[in-house]
Amino acid sequence: MEFQQVLNQRFSVREFEQKMVEDEKINEILKAAQIAPTAKNSQPQKIYVVKSDEAITKFRQCTKCHFDAPIGFIVCYDENQSFLGKDGRQFGVLDASIVTTYMMLKATELGLGTTWVGLFDAKLTQQLFGLPQNVVPLAFLPTGYPKEGCQPNPRHFDNKPLDETTEWL
Repeated sequence: MEFQQVLNQRFSVREFEQKMVEDEKINEILKAAQIAPTAKNSQPQKIYVVKSDEAITKFRQCTKCHFDAPIGFIVCYDENQSFLGKDGRQFGVLDASIVTTYMMLKATELGLGTTWVGLFDAKLTQQLFGLPQNVVPLAFLPTGYPKEGCQPNPRHFDNKPLDETTEWL
């Protein structure tokens, strides 16, 4: 699939088939995350693959926005490994965001759907999954095969004109 096709096809999938995602595809998504750029190549990402029945139950306790996906990812960053700018800016949020984007695009290329979920209980996530205090959850990524006929939310196509979001200097 051409890159522009991947960009055009990706949308937030909120209806999934109850078909397990193959480990080979999960590994391809993780490899995409592995090559995502991070500040100073610090690679502070910590990704949890949510696949077992027990883990899926916990995942669903932490967010209403799980969409009954058969698997999920919890994308986090380690504050102890994240680059800290001279101005005190923590780059972990940016790094984990780039990683999540790479994962979503790779999933689309593989015929899978995802939704970037930011609405989750971070404290409950840390508690239920036993995350260390320095590992900060950034995004939940419900993942699976889109249900047949699943369509993007109509607002998906509402893009502001470039002249409203861009300035040439």
